[in-house]
Amino acid sequence: MGIFDFLSGEFIDVIHWVDDSRDTMVWRFEREGHEIKYGAKLTVREGQAAVFVHEGQLADVFTPGLYMLETNNMPVMTTLQHWDHGFKSPFKSEIYYVNTTRFNDLKWGTKNPIIVRDPEFGPVRLRAYGTYSVRVSDPARFLTEIVGTDGEFTMDEISYQIRNIIVQEFSRTIARAQIPVLDMAANTRELSKLVGTEIAAQLAEYGLAMPELYIENISLPPAVEDVLDKRSSMGVIGNLNEYMQFQAAEALGRDGGGAAAIQAGLGAGLGMQIGQTAAQAGPWGAKPQIAAAPAAAHIPPPPPPVEHVWHIAVDGETTGPFSKAAMGRKAADGSLSRETYVWTPGQDGWQRAEDVAELAQLFTVLPPPPPGA
Repeated sequence: MGIFDFLSGEFIDVIHWVDDSRDTMVWRFEREGHEIKYGAKLTVREGQAAVFVHEGQLADVFTPGLYMLETNNMPVMTTLQHWDHGFKSPFKSEIYYVNTTRFNDLKWGTKNPIIVRDPEFGPVRLRAYGTYSVRVSDPARFLTEIVGTDGEFTMDEISYQIRNIIVQEFSRTIARAQIPVLDMAANTRELSKLVGTEIAAQLAEYGLAMPELYIENISLPPAVEDVLDKRSSMGVIGNLNEYMQFQAAEALGRDGGGAAAIQAGLGAGLGMQIGQTAAQAGPWGAKPQIAAAPAAAHIPPPPPPVEHVWHIAVDGETTGPFSKAAMGRKAADGSLSRETYVWTPGQDGWQRAEDVAELAQLFTVLPPPPPGA
């Protein structure tokens, strides 16, 4: 994990750390029994801090840069060691590198539901989850309060504690905010800022800061969500009576649905009348008057057949249109014979009257010609 170089002797001349992991927060530079040479080079890269600990006491903290380890660069160490201005001997000290970059996309969520009092629904249970980022803002305090003597400290070792802090402050904030459940989705940004502000002071005691906190979702229990879905459906339906009439009309339009709907309507009407009669019955012993069953629903007759009208062709000229009654009168007075050509809309060309079934009947009812005619 760390890359460090040694002189050919027993003194450390170069001190640096290159992190090849994604979750290491603190790494202790291993001296392996060697002493640090006076004037050695200390490299602290961007996103790092180097903390010196001498005999269990916190000493100097170095921010990014290249340093020569001399008395003028290590004031705390010089004081603890009582070094004079001519000191140039090797020394021993523990060196901890602290990662000060952001650790992003960390998850948090409520392990158990949070009970809050909603102004519209009353007491409800909420769950929430989201993401956050964290970084070390004070390396010395973080080392003292959290890490201790751990030679390699990772984000996983403190993430659980941070999640507990977030959930605690989220519960307190959501209870005090008194935001209706249906409006919480529109206020997640404001809630995130409130929770982040409340957490900042507590995290500062650990030497940490939380640059970002996101609330991705706030949800109700599944049973409550089902009820809300039904309530939304009722809002979409609107007037329930009109919706039932619409459903009944649709049922009448389906195949076989008309008879079933009529039967259901008759049964419902008979049941309502029987119930009303029972409610109006007199004292014990009085004979209730049961209303007669309603008459069957009136079904309108089918539309009358379309009456044909006819055109007559005689000597290349057409007359008409004539109704069937008029054609009957013409057959009676002889102006329409069996050989007369007739036509009606929908007929395939002109045909003789006797070849049209509807007109052939007009000639069968006529009396036969008199004898000797």
